[in-house]
Amino acid sequence: MSGFLPYGRQTIEDDDIAAVAEALRGDFLTTGPTVEAFETAFAKTVGARHAVAVSNGTATLHLAMLALGVGEGDVCIAPSVTFLATANCARYVGAEVVFADVDPDSGLMTPETLSDALKRAAGRKVKAILPVHLRGDVCDLPALKALADAAGAVLVEDAPHALGSIATFDGVAHPVGDGAYSSFASFSFHPVKTLATGEGGMLTTNDAGLADRARRLRSHGMVRPAGGDPWWYEMPELGFNYRIPDVLCALGLSQLNKLDRFVARRRELTALYARLLPERAPKARLAASPAHSDPALHLLTVLIDFEGLGATRRAVVEALKAKGVGTQVHYIPVHRQPYYVNRQGLADLPGADAWYARCLTLPLFPAMTDGDVERVVDALATVLG
Repeated sequence: MSGFLPYGRQTIEDDDIAAVAEALRGDFLTTGPTVEAFETAFAKTVGARHAVAVSNGTATLHLAMLALGVGEGDVCIAPSVTFLATANCARYVGAEVVFADVDPDSGLMTPETLSDALKRAAGRKVKAILPVHLRGDVCDLPALKALADAAGAVLVEDAPHALGSIATFDGVAHPVGDGAYSSFASFSFHPVKTLATGEGGMLTTNDAGLADRARRLRSHGMVRPAGGDPWWYEMPELGFNYRIPDVLCALGLSQLNKLDRFVARRRELTALYARLLPERAPKARLAASPAHSDPALHLLTVLIDFEGLGATRRAVVEALKAKGVGTQVHYIPVHRQPYYVNRQGLADLPGADAWYARCLTLPLFPAMTDGDVERVVDALATVLG
């Protein structure tokens, strides 16, 4: 691929455009049959009983909190290395957030860091724990669930990076989103994610009651009582407008048909990075991947000892940009955001800080060629020296 390589890019092909055009010519632009078709196909793909499509990934997390009854007086535990929405969803419903530290080499919440967070939450009601499958690598769900169960909490998997990832526990392979260990799993279809709808998100669950409640709450909390007049609706509780249009679900269905191809190519590119980096750019190493995780990486993150090299990350980022290589940082630890520092003080989370000090995300998307990976690695080697 000539020209600038961004860290992520959607793959939109002629059949995707045709699917959207067909939906535009149909009877429904929103709240039509394509939404349900996308939900059904997605649930089948990840092995869950139910899927609920919504307007964006943040909305999935907000709806999960609402459906689970999280509210004032409750505590949610989220890792500090994540996007803002993982923690903010708890605040949307009035709950407090306790931040868990992460493994400094993988960026993942671990049983040890969750145990520490639970100790810091002692005396308060922990209602939900939100492990994040950062980059696409899967957390140790059985161990996290055991700790959650002991605390009387539920797991909500924040999995926007992990569509197509598989984790093997006790000899059983689990696609992310199958609900084997969690009440909900949350996905995002932002353009740089594995599957794109422009904006959009999906909740998966094996609990029919939770799925029904999420569907009600995504549409203002409205219900239509049996036997009522055809125009009659009632709002027994406050909901939101988190509906997703049919036209976006048409794109989602088309993209879902290519998921295996997208995942396979991401794995091929990741394997090439894994081979070339130690040979050509040994000062950058891939983020650690747990043994149980077979990821379809959304983010290709390397760890670099910038301080030891005597270089700033900004200088490296700008030098790579000058060579046509885009990068990003995932993420600024949320516990350091002014809102949370002002609310609860600055937590001591050395793993999150160590991760942030060294992380840099390199280009990874299915349209990349093997030559593109070589170009990125060679540019990195030149810049790092």
